[in-house]
This record gives sequence, C-alpha cells and structure tokens, in this order.
Amino acid sequence: MAIGWLSLLMCGALFQFVPVLVAQPLHNDMLPLPALVSLIAGLAALILGFLQLAGRVSPAPPFFALAGALLGLGFALVLWNLARTLWAAQTRSLPALFVIVGLASVAATATLGIIFALVLGGLTAYEPFVALTATGLPLHVIAGLGGWLTFAAMGVSYRLLAMFMLAPELERRSTKTALYLGSTALAVAVIGGVLAILLRGNLALVLLAAGGLGLVALALYGADVVHLYRRRKRAHIELNGRMAAFALASLAASVVLICALLALGRLADHIGAVVFLIAFGWLSGLGLAQLYKIVAFLTWLECYGPVLGKVRTPRVQDLVVEPRAVKWFWLYFLSVWAGTAALIVGYPPVFQACAAALLIATAGIVAHLVRTRRLVDVETALRLPQGVRRPRLLFSLSHQT
Repeated sequence: MAIGWLSLLMCGALFQFVPVLVAQPLHNDMLPLPALVSLIAGLAALILGFLQLAGRVSPAPPFFALAGALLGLGFALVLWNLARTLWAAQTRSLPALFVIVGLASVAATATLGIIFALVLGGLTAYEPFVALTATGLPLHVIAGLGGWLTFAAMGVSYRLLAMFMLAPELERRSTKTALYLGSTALAVAVIGGVLAILLRGNLALVLLAAGGLGLVALALYGADVVHLYRRRKRAHIELNGRMAAFALASLAASVVLICALLALGRLADHIGAVVFLIAFGWLSGLGLAQLYKIVAFLTWLECYGPVLGKVRTPRVQDLVVEPRAVKWFWLYFLSVWAGTAALIVGYPPVFQACAAALLIATAGIVAHLVRTRRLVDVETALRLPQGVRRPRLLFSLSHQT
C-alpha cells in the first residue's frame, strides 16, 4: 500500500504539480519512467523478500538486497528530479516548502527501509543497524505516513483546493506555523528517535514530544482548510471538493482517535485501526477524490487544449457525471469508517465485509476514471471534433500541448 499505491500516487502528483508550485518546468521529463520501473520492481522484490522470510519462497535469491537497491534507486531518481526543479525556482511558496519537507522525509524513510532490508536479508549484522531494525519501525512509519505522504499531501492540497474551489492562496501565519511545527515534529521523531535508539535513550518520550508538536501542526492545517472552504468563490463545490472534505474529516478523526487512545493507554493495542484510518480514509480518500478531478482536467487539456477557439469543445465538468460517481465515494468512506470501528472493537467478520465493500467502491471509482479517459460521458456531438483524438488510457501527452 505505502509503496505501490500511496507513494506512486504522490510521485505522480508531485511530478505534475511541483512545476506548478514553483512556476518552473520539470527538470527532466525522461526520469519519471525509470523511477516508476525501479519502484515497481523494487516493490515486487520486497514482497518476495517477506514471503522468503516466512519460508514460502526459496531462500536462494537475495530479494531484500535487490529490493533495497531498486527502491533506493527509484526514490533517488524521484528526489533528484524534484529537487533540481525546486532548486532552479526563483521563489518557493509555502506549499512548495511543505513538499520539500516531504521529500526530506522520503529520503529518511527509504534510508531506514534499506537498513531494515539489509538486516532482515541477513546481509549485515552491524549492531546499530540491528538496533534500528529491532525498534525503529515507528520511526519508519512516522517518516513515511507522517512526513513523506501526509506533509507532501498537505502542501499539494493547499494549492489544489484553492485552485479547484477558486479560493485565495494561503500565506497566513497559521500556515507558516503549521510548516515550522510539523517540520520540527518530524525532525524530533526521526532524528531524535534514531539517536534515542542508538544511545539507548527513552524513545517513548521522544515520540510523545514529537506527537504533541505534530498534533498542533495538524490542527492549524485543519483551520487553514476550513478557511479555504469558507472563502471560496465557487458557490457549488464539485464532487472532488466534497469528497476531499471527507478525507480531511478522516484525518481529523484519526487525530481524535490517537488522543483518545493515548489518554486510555491503549494506542499500542489499536495502532492498526489508526494506520488503517490514516492510510485509507485520509491519504487514499484524498488521492481518489482529487484524481477524479485531475484525470478529467488532464484529459480535457490533452484532447481539447490544442483546438480551443477553433471548434466547439466540452467543459472539464462535461467529461464526468458526478451523480453516478458519488455513490461509490459514499460507499468508500463509509466502508473505511465502519472498518476502523470494527478494528477497534475487535470484530473480524465486520472488518472483512468492510474490506470487501472497500474493494468494490474502489473498483467503481476506477471505472469512472476509465470512463473519463475514454470520453464515454461526453456528449456525442462534442466528443471528437475535428483535430481531436481519443486519448490513451494510461499515458497522457498533456505536457506537450
């Protein structure tokens, strides 16, 4: 999930939107493809490595070592391309600074992951690496879900929500404070956590301090998002904006859940429910909601951008039918919330039913994305005017138009 879905989604989003954030073309248009191939191959090797660890695959090929090399290469290509793009920019907006922190976090995540792979694969017995592998999983998760995925998603969402709802760009004091506090929280958790493990300090105290700073940063981010929704100029919120609100509500619910479990001393018992809500309710929910609009926008730009002003063309919203798609999003979020509750109360049959519903809902949303790429819902008279070709399903040429 973290690599194959969420990280690939984030990489694609950043390749598309970092140039928008800094008004600078992507450093290299050729690097995303080898990065994609490396990450997918590395993911396959990582899965085989875990199956190998469980005794289900022959122990001969060093899959963990291969996974570490391929994933390291893939993320290095992503970092190099995006870092060079950001470096070349004259100015960097606050959303771009959020992305920079997210990129630093993925570097930390990948580094820890490679260390874990080397130890689990039996390729090293270096004592500090063994210590990090034994107790450093929370740092890996925080750097990945909290820093790389959540912090980068915060930066992208500031710009996307403002763009799609016609709301003013945010440069408020609360936005800057959220950036500073969130960055500090991640530094305390990852750097402080590594030092605590290596020096045999109190890791729980470090994570508690980082958690306090992170909760304040998320609260400020929530206040900023509410401000965006209230200050929007577009009276009617499109489906992607409405569903993004549910994803943001899932983030808020996960914060409340963490606080409640900490107060009860039960966080370790229910960490699976917390991670499930963050991964599926917040990150996946936001990704699917924004993809619904982004796929339509990129398809419209690719197909009709070159002929604008020459022939009659549809609008972006004419490529989708929101009343048909909304039911799948409802099913998706209800399944996530019910599944989280089932995990908390410890009732597996309900969780399994929710997982099945989640799969069905996701398939329904994907079907609508396919319909958008194939222009199925566009009025026949406007679908393919002279000079317009049906787009490829999985490959967009919008950057050339």
